[in-house]
Amino acid sequence: MAVVGVLALQGSFNEHIAALRRLGVKGVEIKKPEQLDNVASLIIPGGESTTMAKLAQYHNLFPALREFVKMGKPVWGTCAGLIFLANKAVGQKIGGQELIGGLDCTVHRNFFGSQIQSFETELSVPELASKEGGPETFRGVFIRAPAILEVGPEVQVLADYPVPSNKVLDSNSAAEMQEEKDWSEEKVIVAVRQGNLLATAFHPELTADTRWHSYFLKMASNVLEEASSSIVAVGGVDLSLNKQPKNDLPIFQ
Repeated sequence: MAVVGVLALQGSFNEHIAALRRLGVKGVEIKKPEQLDNVASLIIPGGESTTMAKLAQYHNLFPALREFVKMGKPVWGTCAGLIFLANKAVGQKIGGQELIGGLDCTVHRNFFGSQIQSFETELSVPELASKEGGPETFRGVFIRAPAILEVGPEVQVLADYPVPSNKVLDSNSAAEMQEEKDWSEEKVIVAVRQGNLLATAFHPELTADTRWHSYFLKMASNVLEEASSSIVAVGGVDLSLNKQPKNDLPIFQ
């Protein structure tokens, strides 16, 4: 099994590494851009998204993270990691924060409220249960959690959650969402997949249930196998991604 990188700037990266270890997989901390060259897939953990973004800027990680996503390497973002992967975020602090992008969705940065409004709930996860077995529900741990308000046509919704009856968007967020016509006020999306990207608004790493980690590992394996078997035709010559020097074509390790 390939080594899995876990962005280790702040937040619950140790918990993700522990969950991977329970599945017999090695997780390594990623703190510098060059360390991404040594991993085949990446988990971006939950934490304080603004703080994580500032640290990522300080370490000049954003260009390397964007390139990692563009190369088609598998990435899973949980909570703050979901915000990082989104193409658009609303409800941000003044000045906003830098995003990696790649995931065709609009996310509300702090949809479920403050720390004291954190909660746990059973989520219906038919896709996860179909692939990984176990119960049809998963215990979602939401801590100052974001929510996905809109997704593009290529995004697969894996779980959603009813909007609390007393939930009202703040005025700034409401104004930002005026142009978003597809958001249902009855529910929000809390888990999605788009190609090589997986995202959850909750924290699977804070539970004993490792099915989301197993799902990501199998997804990553499939994505990388498809990439490594691709043939690129250049000037009438077949160039396999597996056979090219690193400087010519990306190698999926």
